[in-house]
Amino acid sequence: MLDEEGFKELPPSEFMQVADSTWSVLSVVSNGCAPSGCQATGVTKIARSVIAPLAEHHVSVLMLSTYQTDFILVRERDLPVVIHTLAGEFDIYKEENGESIPVPCDDASNGFLKPKSAPSLTLHPVQSPQNRFCILTVAPDTLPAIATMLIDVLFYSHSPVATSVDRSPGETSHVVQPRKAKEKSPPKEPGASDLDSITFFSFSLIEGYISIVMDAETQKQFPSDLLLTSSSGELWRMVRIGGQPLGFDECGIVAQIAEPLAAVDISAYYISTFNFDHALVPEEGITEVIELLQKRQESGRSHETAVT
Repeated sequence: MLDEEGFKELPPSEFMQVADSTWSVLSVVSNGCAPSGCQATGVTKIARSVIAPLAEHHVSVLMLSTYQTDFILVRERDLPVVIHTLAGEFDIYKEENGESIPVPCDDASNGFLKPKSAPSLTLHPVQSPQNRFCILTVAPDTLPAIATMLIDVLFYSHSPVATSVDRSPGETSHVVQPRKAKEKSPPKEPGASDLDSITFFSFSLIEGYISIVMDAETQKQFPSDLLLTSSSGELWRMVRIGGQPLGFDECGIVAQIAEPLAAVDISAYYISTFNFDHALVPEEGITEVIELLQKRQESGRSHETAVT
């Protein structure tokens, strides 16, 4: 994910495919300031107030949780629906020249139609790799000391890695995905299954704040005194959503994961990509999370059978 200025710096390439929409970035703040630190509950804290209502209004969202806070990306063309949907719960502002300007919200009855019943959601398979992950930050002035290691992990590892970069959350963003050969993965039955491990590395640079997600083994390649995490040094397990590329059009994917976790107050960091979505939950809660998601999928399949 890149902001418009960063996107302009990219040279054209036949190996790069760009989503056909530009996206606006929303951040949810409390009492005028964004939540910070690794103790935040991530997507869980906004599941009911933001994620579920947007899904009900058929708004596709991408999520980017960071060490500092959470960002929600919505298509620019969906902004009127987003503003209407969230105006009853939040005061909404837009950034102009570094200032927060209130956004006027029309009366809810002024020509806005209630959403039609949403179609049945697709039940995407979920998997839980065995490796453990860290959510970290780095002081900006120490970034040069680990730059070479970051480049090596990002671009020269033997397996693909997932990365995300957004330089300015107040502006529009372009979503870029690598072009791949058109081949389909074998279909997988819905349900939570284990993977031995996956290669996953996420680096975000947003308004000077750095957020990194890496597995515990990769962390050992970096100087321990330069990577900052919570005082508890908490480790996280991943739930990966999707059996083939999810794309950007489907609505409700984040809600399918966030709502069950919010119901039992389990923290989750969430990172959307073109191919898969990824939810990171505290290591000690992974068994409960998998059971919750399995029950939700079994319930969904039973409903589909009854309807058929």
